[in-house]
Amino acid sequence: MLGTLINTAAVLAGSTIGLLLRSRMPKKINEIVFQANGLISIALGVTLCLKTANFILLIFSLVLGAVVGEMLGLENKLEKFSDFLKRKTKSDNSRFSEGLITAFLMFCMGSMTILGAIEEGLGNFPNLLLAKSVLDGVAAIALSASLGLGVAFSVVPLIVYQGGLTLLAFWLGNFIPESIMNELTAVGGVLMIGLGINILEIKKLRILNMIPAIVFVVVLAFLFMT
Repeated sequence: MLGTLINTAAVLAGSTIGLLLRSRMPKKINEIVFQANGLISIALGVTLCLKTANFILLIFSLVLGAVVGEMLGLENKLEKFSDFLKRKTKSDNSRFSEGLITAFLMFCMGSMTILGAIEEGLGNFPNLLLAKSVLDGVAAIALSASLGLGVAFSVVPLIVYQGGLTLLAFWLGNFIPESIMNELTAVGGVLMIGLGINILEIKKLRILNMIPAIVFVVVLAFLFMT
């Protein structure tokens, strides 16, 4: 869990810097930085989703995951948790929930999260998560400068998700073939594209409700690709 703990510290440090800069940065600068993050998310997502070797499997995973996530109301639950944190911190930031959710998705849906967590779970030094920590720390500066305090609290779901992947890899050992890893990465890429669409305010997509797709893609890949 060392990699995840360092990643958490980097996000908190970046968020702190961003919050300090927030009051000093012109609104137009905040907006253009935020738009740049949206474009980066889409570009990265396209790169990742092309790793799939079976688009039918990708489609089924996303559809099943979206249905299950919608039934579970994952996005509503995280928003309620975010509202709870907002009340506890007495924040007056109207974009607190947006900051938490956007940051969580940006920090957790990339291939470095999945591959890095598995690398550490298999007993290796967390090189990927350390590199990811640097990138996330820089991104946290831009996000918190635009969206405020909610970005810092994204470390709570980040620890649960990324730490959970590390523990899962520890239990499964070397049982995860590269082909399944590619499919898992591809699903994360599609979710990154959706995140970019949300950031650019093209359309509001309930990306969190699609997260169960990462479970379905592993199951379906084991059934049909191994």
